[in-house]
Amino acid sequence: MAENKRDYYEVLGVSKDADEAALKKAYRSLAKKYHPDTNQGNPEAEAKFKEASEAYAVLSDPEKRRQYDQFGHSAFDGSGAGGFGGFDFTGDMGDIFGDIFGDFFGGGRSSRSYNGPMKGATLRTSIRITFEESVFGCEKEIEMNLKESCPACNGSGAKPGSQPVKCPKCSGKGQVVYTTQTPFGMMRSSQACPDCGGKGTIIKEKCPSCHGNGYTINRKKISITVPAGIADGQSLRKAGYGDLGTNGGERGDLLVEVHVSSHPIFKRQDMNLYSTVPVSFVTAALGGEIKIRTIDGETSYEVKAGTQTDTKIRLRGKGVPSLRNKNIRGDHIVTLVVQVPEKLNREQREALQAFADAMDGKAPEKKKGLFNK
Repeated sequence: MAENKRDYYEVLGVSKDADEAALKKAYRSLAKKYHPDTNQGNPEAEAKFKEASEAYAVLSDPEKRRQYDQFGHSAFDGSGAGGFGGFDFTGDMGDIFGDIFGDFFGGGRSSRSYNGPMKGATLRTSIRITFEESVFGCEKEIEMNLKESCPACNGSGAKPGSQPVKCPKCSGKGQVVYTTQTPFGMMRSSQACPDCGGKGTIIKEKCPSCHGNGYTINRKKISITVPAGIADGQSLRKAGYGDLGTNGGERGDLLVEVHVSSHPIFKRQDMNLYSTVPVSFVTAALGGEIKIRTIDGETSYEVKAGTQTDTKIRLRGKGVPSLRNKNIRGDHIVTLVVQVPEKLNREQREALQAFADAMDGKAPEKKKGLFNK
């Protein structure tokens, strides 16, 4: 039989010097792929699963691996130079599955304590802030319904004067172990006790205040500090404001997703702000001072003579602060848009006509006005 078996290292696809982590990773991948539960009615997958399990059972055991490296398959079939009396594949598989898979195949030999302290679940909510608040930061207050330990029973869920009792089904362990016969031997799996829900205790007399839940629900105000520079969609973590822990575990956390309202003037990209500013035809041609609205307020800027539309200017340090250091800020990029007047009175038209004539090198009286009707 031994000569018909593939090399165990080849089966797992690892080198002969592979460490325990590499063996476990290779076997887990193959077991997921070929497990009978996901390949029902496929004898080829079943055979490959058994082959991979047998290979891992040997190579994951230091003594068996030493024997295999020295004598090959003959070390476990009672023949050849090894002759160690064979390898009991059936007896080993329950422990192997418990060690490597845990919850993946329904438990195995799990060391996890169901009735130990567990941190509470993370709660989530959201807030909306203005564009300016996202740039400079702000303080917000929200209200949430939070579970609080019942003051009447101190969170036990039992009627005052009584105590929860040990669950008779799991003997207070919080888990029950099932043994199942499979084609590969006896498989052991552990699950949360159905009677106590994994707590290890049951309540015979429930607390009238919390109806045996161990908690009450209260409306609570929570202060949220929004840092300067936060972007739309980012979340803030408020430690200790999540769900109640179980069996003495700490409270979970609160995640607050921030939604930033759009701004009619400013657009944001990373730490930079963008906006457009209109410039009159005359100012663009002759140059002059304009007013630019920034996130910090209004500022003056000297436009150069001959400025064209779509000219971009950079106002350094007028952008969004860095989340890590609010003293470091991006820039404000302003696009200048030259405005051409749509309506002109007679005096304005004549002035522009004179300008046009001067540009053509002609006297005004020798050319019909461009804007004359």
